[in-house]
Amino acid sequence: MMFPSAGDDLSILTMDTGILLGLLVMARLLDPLHAKDRVLFGITTSALLILYALWRWNDTLPPFALSAESLWPRLFISFESVAILYTLISIVILFRSTDRTAQADAAQRQLAGSRGYPAVDIFICTYDEPLEILERSILSALALDYPNATVWVLDDTKRDWLRDYCAQVGANHLTRPDNIGAKAGNLNHGLAATARETNAPVILVLDADFAPRRDFLKRTVGLLLSDPEVAIVQTPQFYCNADPIQHNLLAGKSWVDDQRFFFDVFQPAKDAWGCAFCVGTSFVVRRDRLDEVGGFPEQAISEDINLTYTMLARGYRTWWLNEPLSFGLSAEGIPEYITQRARWCLGTIQVAMLRNGPLFGRGFSFTQRWHYFHGVLNWFCKPFMVLLLIAPTIYWFGGLPAFEADYLSFLRYGVPALLGPIIYMGWISRGRTLPLFMEATHAVTCFAVTATLLSAIVKPFGRPFKITDKGGDRSMPRVHWRLAAIFGLIAFSSAASIVWAFVSPDAASEISSLDFFNLLWAGIAMLIAFIAFLVCFELPRTGDVFETDEPAWLSGEGKILSCRLLGISLSSVRLSGPARDALELAGCRYRIHLEGLGWTDISMVSRSGHTVLARLEPSADQYRRLVVRLFSGSYGNIAAVASLRGALAGLLRRGFRGA
Repeated sequence: MMFPSAGDDLSILTMDTGILLGLLVMARLLDPLHAKDRVLFGITTSALLILYALWRWNDTLPPFALSAESLWPRLFISFESVAILYTLISIVILFRSTDRTAQADAAQRQLAGSRGYPAVDIFICTYDEPLEILERSILSALALDYPNATVWVLDDTKRDWLRDYCAQVGANHLTRPDNIGAKAGNLNHGLAATARETNAPVILVLDADFAPRRDFLKRTVGLLLSDPEVAIVQTPQFYCNADPIQHNLLAGKSWVDDQRFFFDVFQPAKDAWGCAFCVGTSFVVRRDRLDEVGGFPEQAISEDINLTYTMLARGYRTWWLNEPLSFGLSAEGIPEYITQRARWCLGTIQVAMLRNGPLFGRGFSFTQRWHYFHGVLNWFCKPFMVLLLIAPTIYWFGGLPAFEADYLSFLRYGVPALLGPIIYMGWISRGRTLPLFMEATHAVTCFAVTATLLSAIVKPFGRPFKITDKGGDRSMPRVHWRLAAIFGLIAFSSAASIVWAFVSPDAASEISSLDFFNLLWAGIAMLIAFIAFLVCFELPRTGDVFETDEPAWLSGEGKILSCRLLGISLSSVRLSGPARDALELAGCRYRIHLEGLGWTDISMVSRSGHTVLARLEPSADQYRRLVVRLFSGSYGNIAAVASLRGALAGLLRRGFRGA
C-alpha cells in the first residue's frame, strides 16, 4: 500500500474535524468575488481531491483479472475519475470571473447619446405552445422600452388563431412550408424573411415562454455593438415558477433551481476565459455575423452552443451579461424536465462529434477546446450517479465491493475529499448549492441521460427534436410510476441491504470495516433515492401568483380605502390592511387601483385571517398590461439562494405527508 494506514478512530476524527474547521474558516474569511481568494480555496479543494484520487487508484483496487470482482471496481473508478476530473476542471474555470454590468452601463449611455437606436428584429420561436404561454413573450416584447424594434412570431405549427392574435396586438406572424432544421431552421427562415423586410442589424431571440424586461434591448444592444469581436450578448434565464423538484419537495422558497449555479456563477467564469456560450433564448446577435457564418447552424439539436462555437472559429465571442433581463417557465413536470436535460446532453454530444466542431474542427484555441471538453464531461458524470446508487446493493446481495476500503481509510482520505467540494461549492456559488439536494437533483435525470449517452454512441444524429411542453392544466396530482418504481426499488434495496447486514444467515458476529463502510454508503443511497422517489409524485399546480408588498387603494360604496397588495395573478389579488375589515363578501364589487393598470374591477371571494382574496376583472387592455407587469418583471417568486433549514423542513413535510 502506497498510503499510510488509517490509524485509530480518535486520530482520524480529530484530523477530519480540523480539516472541516479549516474549510469553514476559509469560507468565512475569503471572498468569492476576489480572484486570489478563489485560487487559494480552489487549490486547497483540488489538493484534497487529488490526494483522494491517488489513494483510490493505488490502495483500493483488487489485482487485475478477467472477473466480475476485478472489472466491477474498475468500471466504477473509471466513471468516478470522470467526476473527479470534471470537478477539478470546474475549479480551474472558477478561478476567474467577470461582470459586464459597468460595460453595459457605459454602452447604454453611449447608445442613448447617439443619433438613433439601431433597428432590432425580435424573433419569438414557437411550436405548439398555448396562448396563455405565448402572450407573455409577445406582449412583453411589444412593450419593450426601445424605439426601433419589430416583433416577429416564428410559428412552426402554422396556427390560424395565432396569426389572428398577432394581427390584433401588432406583432408579425411568420410560418414556413416545412419544419426542416427544427428551431435552427425556423430561425433561419425568419432571418431570410426579415432580411427582405426590415433587415435589422440586431436580432433578439426569445423562446415562446420568455418575457423580456422593458429595458432588455437598452441593456444589451449597446454592449453588443461596442466591440466588433462580439457577435452575441447572452443573458441568464430566470424562472417565474418552481421546477418540478422544487415544487414537489415543497422547497420553492428554500432550494434554487439547478440552473442557477450555471447561470449566475459558471457562465461569468467562462466569460472571463472567453468561452461563455449562447443558451438558446434571451440573447442578441449581430445579423452580419450570422450572415458570415451561414445563419444559425442546423447540424445539431443544440443550435445555441453550436452557434457560439461556430462564431469562435471565426474569431467572434459571446459575452455574458449577468442581469435578470427576462423571465420564463421552468419545466413544469418531471417528464418535461428529464426530456429537456436529455436533449441538452444529446446536443452537446452532437456538437462535440461534428468535424468542424470544437473538438475536431479548425480555428479553436486550446482553451476553447478544453472548455468544451469540460461540458462533455458534465454529462458523462451522470452514469457515475447511477453507479453510486446501485453499488451498495451490489455489494450486499452480490458480494462485489465497488472499492475495497475500510471505513477508517475512507474517513482519512475520502471524507476530506467530500467536505472540500461541498464547502467550496457553497462558498463560490454564494449559497446556491446544498448537499444531498444537489445529488437528488442529479439522480432524477441520471438514468435518462445515461440512456441518451449510450444511444448517442450508436446513433448520435438523425433523432427528432423534442420540445419541452409547457402550459396546460396541472391542477391534478400526477404519478410517474416507471420512474418512481426505479427510485423506490433503489431506496428499498438500500434499506434492505442495511437490514440484511444484520439478519443474513452469513452475517458475521462483528461487522467488518468494509461492511461498515458499505452500510454508511447504503444509507446515503437510500436517502438520495427516497428524495428522488418523492419527486416522482407531482403535486398540483395553481396559476402563477406573484408575491409582493405594495400600497393599493380600494374604491367602493362611496369610499376610497388604503390597503396592502400581498399577491397578484392574472385573475386574483390578495389584500391586507385597514380596508380588509370594511370589505363585504358574497360577490360585492369594488375597484382597486394598481400601478400600471389604474382602477380595475374586483369582486370579493373570501376572507382568511388577516387577508382577503378578490377576483380580478380587468378590461382587455388592462389584462395585456397586467401580463407584461407580471411576467416581464422580477418578483422574487423563486428562491435566489438555498436554505438548508427550509429545504429540510419542506422535505420532512413532504415525507410525512406521503407520496
